[in-house]
Amino acid sequence: MFSKILIANRGEIAVRVIKTCRRLGIKTVVVYSDADAGSLAVEMADETVHIGPSPAAQSYLVADKIIAACKQTGAEAVHPGFGFLSENAGFAQRCADEGIVFIGPNPGAIQAMGDKIESKKFAQAAGVSCVPGHIGEIADTAEAVKIAEQIGYPVMIKASAGGGGKGIRVAWSRQDVEEGFPAVRAEAKASFGDDRIFIEKFIESPRHIEIQVLGDKHGNVVHLFERECSIQRRNQKVIEEAPSPLLDEATRAAMGAQAVALAKAVNYDSAGTVEFVAGQDKSFFFLEMNTRLQVEHPVTELITGLDLVEQMIRSAWGEKLAFEQKDLKINGWAIESRIYAEDPYRKFLPSIGRLVRYDPPKEGDHGAYTVRNDAGVREGDEISMYYDPMISKLCSWAPTRLAAIDGMGRALEDFHIEGLGQNIPFLAAVMDEERFRSGKLATSYIKDQFPDGFQGTEPTPAQLDILTAVGAAMQGVYVARARSLESELLGPPRDEWVVAIGAHRRRVRVGGEGEVTIALLDEGRTLTLTDIDWRPGKPVFKAALDGKAFTVQAAPAAEGFTIRHRAAKARVLVLTPRSAELHDKLPEKQAADTSKLVLSPMPGLVVSMDVTAGQQVREGEVVCVLEAMKMQNIIRAERDGVVKAVNAKGGDPVAADEVLVEFA
Repeated sequence: MFSKILIANRGEIAVRVIKTCRRLGIKTVVVYSDADAGSLAVEMADETVHIGPSPAAQSYLVADKIIAACKQTGAEAVHPGFGFLSENAGFAQRCADEGIVFIGPNPGAIQAMGDKIESKKFAQAAGVSCVPGHIGEIADTAEAVKIAEQIGYPVMIKASAGGGGKGIRVAWSRQDVEEGFPAVRAEAKASFGDDRIFIEKFIESPRHIEIQVLGDKHGNVVHLFERECSIQRRNQKVIEEAPSPLLDEATRAAMGAQAVALAKAVNYDSAGTVEFVAGQDKSFFFLEMNTRLQVEHPVTELITGLDLVEQMIRSAWGEKLAFEQKDLKINGWAIESRIYAEDPYRKFLPSIGRLVRYDPPKEGDHGAYTVRNDAGVREGDEISMYYDPMISKLCSWAPTRLAAIDGMGRALEDFHIEGLGQNIPFLAAVMDEERFRSGKLATSYIKDQFPDGFQGTEPTPAQLDILTAVGAAMQGVYVARARSLESELLGPPRDEWVVAIGAHRRRVRVGGEGEVTIALLDEGRTLTLTDIDWRPGKPVFKAALDGKAFTVQAAPAAEGFTIRHRAAKARVLVLTPRSAELHDKLPEKQAADTSKLVLSPMPGLVVSMDVTAGQQVREGEVVCVLEAMKMQNIIRAERDGVVKAVNAKGGDPVAADEVLVEFA
């Protein structure tokens, strides 16, 4: 077995590979850029090598630097993780030429299947059903428009070397192609060092189902069943699960057999994924093959009991697979939620910054479910604008799908992050949403269920009880603390309050200490809080309400608290009866008028400013292009008007809500 492996990646996948190598007794080397100098992966590795500035094009994508690091440290093999150089056939061949083992498929397999354009040609020649499209490189925007109109809208513009949701746009019109083609090309160049683009028909309301394959250097290939990855936004997977709620045994076997046949045809000899687009009728078409480890591999590991990183290492060493297809079985159900540094309340735009608090749920057995959390960060780390905004991958496993979903919901409750925007409330909303729980999925799910964007959810009756009980209990603690300091000045203790949550007003009587009772005076029932784990200053309140465990995020606010349970966030006021009467008479606060301003929706870099002072602009016209975390975002005018002032230019860094353009 290898004695030392270099990991040519960063973040959670670098940490993930280190953990397997430690178990196998293999030393690890991690390369790092300026932005990752203090990262968890750098701390965990046995050796580290600095490879350059923060932009990936100057560090993680430079093959010469990776090869030099291998030679400098004596690493016998390199694990590329996912993204960066993981699907670069030239890099795999370069490793072979230098006597370094590439822990992934052979260069020929990558060349045949890792390139999106070549894989389509290969699949067509092999008789595999493919999505209709133009299978070939496209020279410029004019040719892209011509091809798109021949195929018929909508179409998908995709980077040949793409992956991870980068370098991909859906175009519904000629204008979308004219704007999207150069943007995709720029993203592809920045993320993969390869700006070749192709176009295919976009199939509406499909499901995204992929088959995990595993091969060795002796011609053996098996599949490890399927994953469903239909919950996506901006073509980036958000929630994955294994197995798929769509497939029956016959369809699963057919998809698996096709994936294995395709892998064998190119002598595939590592972990890889054959992706399909599936209809609700269980029909399916080959989409592409990812010749690398997938981000969502943990759910496959949880239902099979296999360590895919270990299997890749053993295959690269030359070992035969230790099992056959008949030995593999699905055990239970697993869900993965990608925790991203992005603001779901602002159309999921990236949110960079420092993890002021990072407190994930405890990993391991929780009774009805099991939790796993793959992360490359810890409290105090910074999420950089240079890379993917992922914070961690939270997984739950249980014997059944609904139990796994319920376990994920509880794990998301227990996950606490402060310092930047993150998508935990959105993920929790999906876990509670009936369409998701029923398994009626599609890649349009987020657009269908949240057509006006995500704004949280209204509290359910059960959540109103939680918010009421927590607010009343916290108020009781603060009052008791104040009385202990100045009891002679405060008069008799108050136990009756009005809890105001939005339009809801509830008269309550609070009693007890270790076990707190909240009598709902107008409803004739009592709530009981037990197992309370909270003290003033602690941002998380854990307890059981009438015997059912829960966790909320809670913080003091004027006359009450801001409390969030899953996706339901509310200002909970705990008032005296007289204060409640006065509050009902207060006028509503008017929002500031920003209709004449173009604000930066996120922190990032101005790629181009497309308007000048005095220019007449129509609604929908491009104002500027911003880039953050390898994604280019086109900012459009929301109204007709004349530009009064331009406050930024190409190359300028900008903060969220910074005024970019003012209209007269």
